[in-house]
Amino acid sequence: MKKFMVIERFKAGCWDAAYARFNSSGRMLPSGLNYLNSWPSRENSVCYQLMETNSPELFELWFAQWNDLVEFELVPID
Repeated sequence: MKKFMVIERFKAGCWDAAYARFNSSGRMLPSGLNYLNSWPSRENSVCYQLMETNSPELFELWFAQWNDLVEFELVPID
């Protein structure tokens, strides 16, 4: 599987709302997109997530469920 770093930048004032959604619904990952690990920034404005998949188009499905609260950057890892 290919690995990717997802950089999540929380929209202004949305950190708490994003974590409330996460606590009630989980990550809401489509089948075939796998979470490996994550690290939040100290100021709770950015979260770095290591993911893997053989179908990078699955990221768009996942991002669509969160883009009201988060801006995403997808970085392929060689």
